[in-house]
Amino acid sequence: MNQGTMSLDEQLNHCNSQRRRRRRITLSVLAVVVAAALIAVGFVVVSLVNANNNVMRSGALAAVHQVPKLGKDTNILVMGLDSRVDEMGQPLSSELYDALDAGDQSVGGYNANVLMLIHIPADGSKATAISIPRDDYVELSGIPGGSGTYGKIKEAYGDALSAEQTALLAAGKPNDNTTYQQARDAGRAAEIDTVSAFLGNVHVDNFVEVTMAAFYEVAQAVAPITVCTLNATQDTYSGANFTAGLQQIDAKQAMAYVRQRRDTSDPSYAFSDLDRERRQQAFVVDVIHQLKQAGTFTNIPKMETVLNAVSSNIVVNNGLNLITLIQQATSITGGNIAFTTLPISGFGTAPNGESINLVNLPQVQATVQQLLAPAPVASPTAGAGAKAGASSTTAAPGTASAKPSAPATTAAPATATVPTKAPADATTTYSDWTGSLAGGTIPCVK
Repeated sequence: MNQGTMSLDEQLNHCNSQRRRRRRITLSVLAVVVAAALIAVGFVVVSLVNANNNVMRSGALAAVHQVPKLGKDTNILVMGLDSRVDEMGQPLSSELYDALDAGDQSVGGYNANVLMLIHIPADGSKATAISIPRDDYVELSGIPGGSGTYGKIKEAYGDALSAEQTALLAAGKPNDNTTYQQARDAGRAAEIDTVSAFLGNVHVDNFVEVTMAAFYEVAQAVAPITVCTLNATQDTYSGANFTAGLQQIDAKQAMAYVRQRRDTSDPSYAFSDLDRERRQQAFVVDVIHQLKQAGTFTNIPKMETVLNAVSSNIVVNNGLNLITLIQQATSITGGNIAFTTLPISGFGTAPNGESINLVNLPQVQATVQQLLAPAPVASPTAGAGAKAGASSTTAAPGTASAKPSAPATTAAPATATVPTKAPADATTTYSDWTGSLAGGTIPCVK
């Protein structure tokens, strides 16, 4: 009908009808958007709940000689084991052993080769991660024989596990998974006790245990991963073969990246366990940076893949709720975190002939105290925020700290895969393993 021929009442009714139709269309579109959002949020929640429910739990914290919790901050101990078996003690698949390039179930044990205390302030300020060198020679807690038992800090887990398993079997317990898990809990408790005492009786609220298989599958879920190395380097032991600068690596290369502790192509290129600690810190920052840049937390399929990989391959304490942890750890997911490796006073040899890190206990505990409860800064200076050992994006590598000489040169792996070049990105250069490594950019390390 032509509006020119309509009466005034008819024109008003026609306009109202159009407005109602537009409103219905708008409301329909809005309903679809809201429904889609609710489905997406619901899917994330379901994924998180499934991850939280599927993850393996441990009661080991109940056996730890905990010091009182003095504040609302949260301390999480991350333990990375060098075992080549799953959390049930069973061998991995042949495909996974091939990807790990670290031997089969007959190699390795239950040493906690990665020990990292993550401190999350209750007020949402910058988180702190403290790497504990695995070969620090310390007094071990929870080991049969009482006080005065010394060893590498990584050995508390395996020694306690072995002692508990032997005692249980001698007492007539069946050699089954229940006995095995009870022994694993003894190992976890001993490692947590040892770390807590070494750091100065630090309260441990939660722990996360990760195996080599877990690391690989998580790396596989987020690959390709952008990393940055100061120099080209190769290592026939770990399979490392990296060019200098930014590059993208797959999950297998990621394993080599975090496991490398020598350079077999250049005898003058000093590389040690402490440089490997820095590599591990850098890798965590790289992954956080990548997930943040890619918006993975809003990419439902990607998030589900990562969550599934994590939930099936880690062990956490009974009281740890992964959903609550993700809500609390926004400083970490946002890249607002700094990593520090505890100092050592030198290298030495244990009574059994093994190489160890010598430590100054008062110095270590004073460092931890400062990191967990830093003294307020009186007046910021122009150089505030600068990090020891760090330099600008284009700075050349500095002189590395003195380290044991590298092993004899061997031929580079003939079949090594050279990592692909990565797109330009903001980087921060770290000349050695000392000082603080900050989140927010891609660290360029040895």
